[in-house]
Amino acid sequence: MDNHPTHRLLILACSATKTNIPGWTAAIDRYDGPLWQTLRTIAPDRQHTKVAVLSARYGFIDSRSPIEHYDSRLTKNLAERMIAGGITTRWPRPPSPRKLDNYGNHAGCEIAPLTDHGDRPFTDVALAGGHLYLQVMRGFIGDFRERGYIARDARVTEINGPIGFMRRDLRAWLQPARGEIR
Repeated sequence: MDNHPTHRLLILACSATKTNIPGWTAAIDRYDGPLWQTLRTIAPDRQHTKVAVLSARYGFIDSRSPIEHYDSRLTKNLAERMIAGGITTRWPRPPSPRKLDNYGNHAGCEIAPLTDHGDRPFTDVALAGGHLYLQVMRGFIGDFRERGYIARDARVTEINGPIGFMRRDLRAWLQPARGEIR
């Protein structure tokens, strides 16, 4: 990893708890669960870490992407469909199989700008969420490496468990980035 300057990515699961901001708002401002609160407290400016979301509704998105309020849960079936579709399947899916598949964005489209279109691959990645979310995130990591968005030798940290431990581990992962110059 010494041959790359550190470039960090946090992929955080969406949250059942959401703000009541009307209309469309950035995902980072929409989600309000404990991990999102920890993120905003520890890294309010997010200068040293790019943040992406794995959403049960929107799939893999940049945390700055605008989203509407929604109530969807990641099920085993949906997780399997996301993994099978890989990073080129658009989310959300069309409301009907007869509709054109031009809804939403795909994960590759969302991560590319975060890496300067592969010119600056991530070298330190954290995956944070429940077991189903981590399964999908792991599935995407391989594809992201193949495309050059995540360095082959990148460190990948998984944050999972009881919420108190997850908040502690997320805080620990975020804190080293606060004082680093990139």
